[in-house]
Amino acid sequence: MRGTVVVVDDETKIRSLVRSHLERDGYTVLEAGTGARALELARVADLMILDLRLPDRAGEDVARELRAAGGLPIIMLTAKADEAQRIAGLRVGADDYVTKPFSLAELAARVDAVLRRTRGEAARTEPASFGGGMLRLDAERREVSVGDRDVDLTRAEFELLSTLSARPGRVWSRTELLSRLSGEHESSERTVDAHVKNLRRKLGDRSGQPQLVATVPGVGYKLAVERDG
Repeated sequence: MRGTVVVVDDETKIRSLVRSHLERDGYTVLEAGTGARALELARVADLMILDLRLPDRAGEDVARELRAAGGLPIIMLTAKADEAQRIAGLRVGADDYVTKPFSLAELAARVDAVLRRTRGEAARTEPASFGGGMLRLDAERREVSVGDRDVDLTRAEFELLSTLSARPGRVWSRTELLSRLSGEHESSERTVDAHVKNLRRKLGDRSGQPQLVATVPGVGYKLAVERDG
């Protein structure tokens, strides 16, 4: 699975065309016809294709909220083709801009490019701290600590924690997490549960106490503490 994309447009036909094309490319695609629905789906998305003209609110306002909540990659989709509108979209947080009418192949290529760039940037980030210093993760050194205690994780456990910590609060399905475990693509979703159980034990999560890695019933898992700073 290459990732989850939310297509936000008030025209059902456009959403359907984009969805069909991206699904053929291996993406999971969700649809939203309003800004409110777009914000609901953002928590399970890797990227959003966002139309500026929505029935309930301006797409620029949706982009501002997404940026304030943690920076989901956004490709603006609109019929407004003038330079001023493109600049305005970029200033409120768009990573790229596509104008209608558009080529589905070009849009898919831009989705690929934005995700490669943003995932690459995330991999090169400085050591991150979460929950007021409760959890610290250094992706480049592959080091994790909880409080003043270093935590030794397996490759799979580290990959899971890195994925969850890239978007604190974002809910990841077991299928999505499984796809990010290199070398385990033929395993079952129970493999994810087993790795999460071991990860929690090593992080010190205990029953009845606030957990770093939380279960979202019927969906999957999320990192339950916010990134510091």
